[in-house]
Amino acid sequence: MSTILIKADKQSNKILSDLAQKLGGNVIDMKDDQFEDFLLGTMMDKVKTGKTVSKATILKKLR
Repeated sequence: MSTILIKADKQSNKILSDLAQKLGGNVIDMKDDQFEDFLLGTMMDKVKTGKTVSKATILKKLR
């Protein structure tokens, strides 16, 4: 099974959603802020190093 994301205007989303459902697909409505969260999480996964950093180092970088 695979997934595709299509970002389009409201009318096109309705047409595409109806078509996907008729073809037996599962349709999930995602708001813009949810989409941004998903992309941020994807970007974070790509740069994940597995190393730990001390709290002091993080606070120093934030200043």
